[in-house]
Amino acid sequence: MTIRRRDFLSLAGAAAFTGALPWPARGADSMYDLDRFGNARILHMTDTHAQLLPVYFREPSVNLGIGAMAGKPPHLVGRAFLDRFGIKPDSAEAHAFTFLDFEKSAARFGRLGGFAHLKTLIDRLRGEAGGGRSLLLDGGDLWQGSGLSNTMQGADMVEAANLLGIEAMTGHWEFTYGEKALRSNLARFKGEFLAQNVFLTEEAAFNDAKAFDPASGRVFKPATIKEIGDHRVGVIGQAFPYVPIAHPKRFTPDWTFGIRDDELQKLVDTLRSNDKVDAVVLLSHNGMDVDLKLASRVTGIDVILGGHTHDAVPQPIPVTNAGGTTLVTNAGSSGKFLGVLDLEIAKGKVADIRYRLLPVFSELLKPDPAMAALIGKMREPHAAAYAARLATSDRLLYRRGNFGGTVDQLICDALRGEFDAEVALSPGFRWGNSVLPGQPVTMEDVLSETAIAYPETYVLSMTGSQIKDILEDVCDNLFNADPYYQQGGDMVRVGGLAYACSPTEAAGRRISDLKLGDGRSLEAGKSYKVAGWASVNEQQGVPVWDVFAKHLRSGKMPAQRGSGVTLKGVDDNPGIAGQG
Repeated sequence: MTIRRRDFLSLAGAAAFTGALPWPARGADSMYDLDRFGNARILHMTDTHAQLLPVYFREPSVNLGIGAMAGKPPHLVGRAFLDRFGIKPDSAEAHAFTFLDFEKSAARFGRLGGFAHLKTLIDRLRGEAGGGRSLLLDGGDLWQGSGLSNTMQGADMVEAANLLGIEAMTGHWEFTYGEKALRSNLARFKGEFLAQNVFLTEEAAFNDAKAFDPASGRVFKPATIKEIGDHRVGVIGQAFPYVPIAHPKRFTPDWTFGIRDDELQKLVDTLRSNDKVDAVVLLSHNGMDVDLKLASRVTGIDVILGGHTHDAVPQPIPVTNAGGTTLVTNAGSSGKFLGVLDLEIAKGKVADIRYRLLPVFSELLKPDPAMAALIGKMREPHAAAYAARLATSDRLLYRRGNFGGTVDQLICDALRGEFDAEVALSPGFRWGNSVLPGQPVTMEDVLSETAIAYPETYVLSMTGSQIKDILEDVCDNLFNADPYYQQGGDMVRVGGLAYACSPTEAAGRRISDLKLGDGRSLEAGKSYKVAGWASVNEQQGVPVWDVFAKHLRSGKMPAQRGSGVTLKGVDDNPGIAGQG
């Protein structure tokens, strides 16, 4: 697809925000009143992480881009982000898209997201597009991230997705429930599950394991064709490519993953030449940096609707390839945003595009009664347990950021205290809600940070060299110059340990100056007692949420401190504006 200059300028102008109206004078009628454009509307949500209710979620103050990605979206934070996308400081949009003045702005603008509010907005936008002219897609990480979803293995989110009207989705954390639960949920899901990049292992294929296409070994349907008005739109699913690496292999023993851009190119070519589609959309859970590289290598894709890295990017990023231009988007997380892709489709091509990423302000949207009733019914058996008050927060609790967050500091404190460990490790997950100072911390809050299918804690003896190797390995995953070697997520969090990190250095040379909490240098050959959770190796310890909840009940809230990480060589990088 070729985007003419006037088209892209129009698109960019439509995506920028003015922040002209004061809050709450800017109501739903103004914020969500979109100009009519095109003849097809695709709505995109991703990475909601099972958050059925509105949330607070602080965007990162550190999201570093290295090498060719330095200073480019999505690696911009704070004022650099506002300037790049034309968003007025101290506005509702500035609060939604950045961490700036988070506590003050959260009190002013309220929570975002919530499925009852999303449904109201989605129904409105679909109604404005007209019958048969819209499509609702979900980019994955829909079923995981709450205590309810963990207990029901995602079945609650299937019910909510059906009522919301999701017509196609792909996956990531969905796979961690295992094949049996996954297929049970998909049997009840009214939409289609798409994943062009998941294949049977050789052994599974030999044993005739279940597959959508036994001949090719594809486990799931790779793509679907949707009739929108008088035009045909091909939608391809791209599941998270590194499931068996980032998560325990035991959950998906018969399946292999990967980016598989060669297979993707064949699929795009088939849709274009054989199926005669007028537009091709990739519903991706690769992560934005991976999608940007993929867009430069695979031709024939009009738009990539991306997820996984939780980057809320107001404007699509155009990528030129041998066939023209592909636009790459990423639609944030936690139900905070809804992407609106309006297309002017002609015969065999997309003539023009307009894209907006709308913050979902729950105070501006009346909750849909049917969705609210469904959510209440599913939560009712667990509501009392979730509401259990464990502590009152004396600080902003948040997770998202390349190197640290106050939530993970508390988890590391809990692990060290419970197991009398010298060092604690906590995974750099990007999901998990924020809690404002002075608010109660409930069991539901704890589960929003810890609810996974492998929550068991562990205690191991590790040498200083092994600890450093772990930090180097995760750091290379985060800052590898080749996006195809990045798996998403943030740096492993540490407790009882401080270190220096040079993100721009080569692999194996980024981590230095490791010191224990008492100031002693970490010795390569000496062994240390290390506690952690979420290991890809099967463990037998108590679930981390029990350890965390016990720690919060004790009232042992330590003094506030930084992440323990000293950054080197990134002083002028616009992807850093503070701790985290």
